[in-house]
Amino acid sequence: MRGTKPRLVVSNEAVTAIPPPPSWLPKDAKAEWKRVAPDLIARGVLAETDMAALENYTIAVAGVRETARILNRQGRMVGGKAHPLIRQQLQYLESSRRYAAELGLTPVARQRAGTSSPGKEGGDGWSGMDL
Repeated sequence: MRGTKPRLVVSNEAVTAIPPPPSWLPKDAKAEWKRVAPDLIARGVLAETDMAALENYTIAVAGVRETARILNRQGRMVGGKAHPLIRQQLQYLESSRRYAAELGLTPVARQRAGTSSPGKEGGDGWSGMDL
């Protein structure tokens, strides 16, 4: 991706309580919502207007997982050719990566925002290592 990425900042309009995932989301999307929403809320970077981005991120992650299960069952080759779902899985992977970056869910995005990794207090997780 080209260009300077925007810095995530704590929003004055941040959501303060973890909203339940929408009922229409697939099971894997709901699981991802429950995994990442607490971190986004704790960091104060999730506003009400960001819910669609969170929904889209979780749908993309669910798509990655579903296509992975199908490819694991059916194999990556069908009739001597690449399985048609491989292309779709790559699209889901790219979408989930983009949404994760926008929401500040990647290590680089968190570093850019000046926040530590989820579950890590006071640092980047490398400070205690003798490197």
